Amino acid sequence: MERDELKAEENPLLDLSGLPRFDEIGPEVVEPGLKQLLGELAIELEALEAESPSGYEDLIGPLEAITDRLAFCWGIVGHLMGVQNSDALREAHDAVQADVVAFGLRLGQSQALYRGLVSLREGPVFEGLKPVQKRVVDGLIREARHAGVALEGAEQERFKALAQELAQLATQFSQNVLEATRGFSLVLRDPVQMEGTPDSLRELAAQSARAAGEAEASAALGPWRLTLDAPCLTPYLEHGRDRSVREELYRAHVAKASSGSVDNTPLIDRILILRREMAELLGYATYAELSLASKMAPDDHAVEVLLEQLRVSSFPAAQKDLKEIQDYARERGGLQDEAIRPWDVAYYAERVREDRFNYSEEDLRPYFPFDRVLKGLFSLAERLFGVTVEPADGETAIWHSDVRFFRVRDEGGDAIASFFLDPFSRPGEKRGGAWMDECVGRSLRLSRPGEDVRRPVAYLVCNQTPPVEGHSALMSFSEIETLFHEFGHGLQHMLTRVDEGLASGIRNIEWDAVELPSQFMENWCVDRHTLDEISGHFETGERLPGNLFEKIRDAQTFRAGSAMLRQLEFALTDLSLHGDFLPGGEQTPFDIRTDIAETTSVLAPLAEDRFLCGFGHIFAGGYAAGYYSYKWAEVLSADAFGAFEEVGLGNEDQVQRLGRRFRESVLAEGGARAPMDVFRDFRGREPQPEALLRHSGLLSKASGGGEV
Repeated sequence: MERDELKAEENPLLDLSGLPRFDEIGPEVVEPGLKQLLGELAIELEALEAESPSGYEDLIGPLEAITDRLAFCWGIVGHLMGVQNSDALREAHDAVQADVVAFGLRLGQSQALYRGLVSLREGPVFEGLKPVQKRVVDGLIREARHAGVALEGAEQERFKALAQELAQLATQFSQNVLEATRGFSLVLRDPVQMEGTPDSLRELAAQSARAAGEAEASAALGPWRLTLDAPCLTPYLEHGRDRSVREELYRAHVAKASSGSVDNTPLIDRILILRREMAELLGYATYAELSLASKMAPDDHAVEVLLEQLRVSSFPAAQKDLKEIQDYARERGGLQDEAIRPWDVAYYAERVREDRFNYSEEDLRPYFPFDRVLKGLFSLAERLFGVTVEPADGETAIWHSDVRFFRVRDEGGDAIASFFLDPFSRPGEKRGGAWMDECVGRSLRLSRPGEDVRRPVAYLVCNQTPPVEGHSALMSFSEIETLFHEFGHGLQHMLTRVDEGLASGIRNIEWDAVELPSQFMENWCVDRHTLDEISGHFETGERLPGNLFEKIRDAQTFRAGSAMLRQLEFALTDLSLHGDFLPGGEQTPFDIRTDIAETTSVLAPLAEDRFLCGFGHIFAGGYAAGYYSYKWAEVLSADAFGAFEEVGLGNEDQVQRLGRRFRESVLAEGGARAPMDVFRDFRGREPQPEALLRHSGLLSKASGGGEV
């Protein structure tokens, strides 16, 4: 059906009566649906402005309804752009993106609504509001100011133009990364080139080759098609013995989206320039200053103090890590006097791990079939938080056959939330990484007929190794951690008890606190009870042997200094690029990254390394001048898990008591209160970094304690 042939009233994208009708929402419905929606919302906004409401409910109620309708419908389009990308969908998305951004600015810059919010904030009614309502008002005022509501004339028009262009650049950045990933493949036909690689990679690479037209490809005989998709790239870099192949893959990976028609280099400069100008229009010296104005961290000094403490603790350990693999490579790996190169690090690190702990990451996969891990994860949620998760496949439409649908029930059996899970990698149509997003949020005000409250629904998306040749999908340990991480985000969205829609779930939470529940859940991956629940050999059902568990636990601090430094390098580069750096000068963004690597990397990046061209978190996501949030929140999450360690992970009564307490504070209150207050409620004090350093095996190297 052509776009123009679809009657507006029949558009499935605009159906708000239930969950998205994914089986009917194709690219052809996007443009007419969004244009109709934006027209209706514009009329509603004008009517609201004309009323000049000053009461909380008169103002917030209609405002929530307007923003929610747009978030639901445009959110579906954005979601499909991430999981089912196509030329037709991109064309439809691009056709309406400018209009969506324009309406968002129109809403954010509404003088009438801003005056109403300020009047409410300064009036006598404000003191009688509930704390969550006060927080909503304060947040909306800050958002309006950051949307340029105080700007006038030419400055406001310029701000609008900046926002429009930045939205387009972010979309183009992501698309270039996807196209660059899709555009690279390396077909190996010589079995010698696959020596050392695990069976799971051989099967996946042969499956990829068959999909690309090599009908006779097999895991045993090849050919094997390698791509830059993580389930393919990472195992080869860790296990492939052919150094030249590792080099080719590594160089392609760090040069991704840095040349030709998908070159993100000019986009990076342009994004940084526009963000700087936007911040200056709003009265901030830098974009980093603007970003931190809405974060949990009080200022850039507090962030710098934490990052430096972690850096000082990590650097000597990372130096030791590098020396260890260099020595191994020269003494037992055949490199002799040749210097170790970036494409050697993962390979020899894995050999050292195998030598020290007598197991390989690939040895673990057979014990972690996807269905078993999922069942164990849900068991953990029941144990800690008193909720049950049950399959509800077939109850609603999905966008791909891989997708599962689940309902979450409280201890009394009442359905309180639901979620979609899209677990497997699909190169070519699904962007890399993993994420959680909301489909709909909890809201009392927007409850449907027959409902006491609208219940939240989440999207959980991963890119783990898919099933191959009819076998169960077998998970690596890092894939398990990623699944637990995204489920943690989902729990905060789904277990909220906040009825105020603009502050429920993950809404209204400061960005550097939003990773707390996700990183908290990762800690349970090395809990003995949890590992028993999530493991079961795909052939025998045998749970993970005790000796392997001990090795996994002992290996948790393996190369922890290197892993810490890598994240610090990204965080500091992000802050520097969005701080005093000015594009167009003598230094490029790549020079900034190289300079920072001098104190955050023990092996200098290649001169031609263009990792930034694929750094979607800060150039196309929500982490601009906020990538430090991962470490900031990891301090919170490690300290929160420390409470469980203090009572003893084997003390079931105390573990469940603390689990319920974590649910009723961190998960239930979400954006209703300041995150520091919520953390204090759970922990009884402000967060401290010692637990994170201890978990990383770096505490003895710390320069000192202190609160975040």
